Amino acid sequence: MSAGRRLPGTPEPTQYWTGVNGLKLAGDAWGNPQGPLVILQHGGGQTRHAWKGAGEVLGNAGYHAVAFDARGHGDSEWAADGLYGQDVMVQDLKCVVEQLGRRPALVGASMGGGTSLVAVGEDHVDATALVLVDIAPRVEPEGVAKIFAFMSQRPEGFDSLEEVADAIAGYQPYRKRPKNLDGLAKNLRLTAEGKYRWHWDPRFRTIGRDYTKRLERLADCARNLTLPTLLVRGGMSDLLSEEGAKEFLVLCPHAEFVNVAGAGHMVAGDRNDIFRQAVIEFLSRAVPVGGQPVKPAHQPQPRHAGPPGDVNDVP
Repeated sequence: MSAGRRLPGTPEPTQYWTGVNGLKLAGDAWGNPQGPLVILQHGGGQTRHAWKGAGEVLGNAGYHAVAFDARGHGDSEWAADGLYGQDVMVQDLKCVVEQLGRRPALVGASMGGGTSLVAVGEDHVDATALVLVDIAPRVEPEGVAKIFAFMSQRPEGFDSLEEVADAIAGYQPYRKRPKNLDGLAKNLRLTAEGKYRWHWDPRFRTIGRDYTKRLERLADCARNLTLPTLLVRGGMSDLLSEEGAKEFLVLCPHAEFVNVAGAGHMVAGDRNDIFRQAVIEFLSRAVPVGGQPVKPAHQPQPRHAGPPGDVNDVP
């Protein structure tokens, strides 16, 4: 399955890894390959390109930053079986970690944060540190509904890049509309009918989601955390409320917390300067360049958290 052909100027992936059952995962990397590894995971409906600015800054600071498109997103392959649950996302991450061959710090936004939290909270991945970006076990239904409303616009595709920009402006009215729309091309594909479509598998949007079950699983994972942990919330976020953030800090008392004023759910994109500063400062203490991680290595012993069965996460 495919969303269409690539638009001119769309950046090609610089790295590829093999996920579950041979599924190809595409990504980019920045910095010194011998530096501390930091894996950046994007939210649902996004791509690795959301991390470009953060990846470059991490790379310049001496880290080896890696961002990959989740299955069904960007330049990674779509799942033939249509499965996009947390279990398979965690296993994809585990495959990437094994191929990179080193312990990673995990930085995840929204869906990518849920994947990171489960990977560590169920002890699938021996991570050095965890950064959750505007995501926690408890999320606000209104915020989730707003994301899905945005993702559900024009399923047949947009007629122009101007229409795409209008849709983004409606979802993020506090962001300045770009004068040059060429930057949108990296997240779109052009169909044979001449329509612009987001480059993610539409089945990701329509799969069922049990938010009570998700809450129980992620809360159990949060209780299990023992590594350095940072929660970053967008001050204007409608997905992660102040109450949801406080609840996470009760579940994980040692976690640090940063509230980024002037940022919505897309924290890294809204206030990339403050976000990068907060993450670099945290990682410099938890996983210092040229030093040893605060959290010693251990042999993972995976177990399932929360109620039985898999969960499809929020975008």
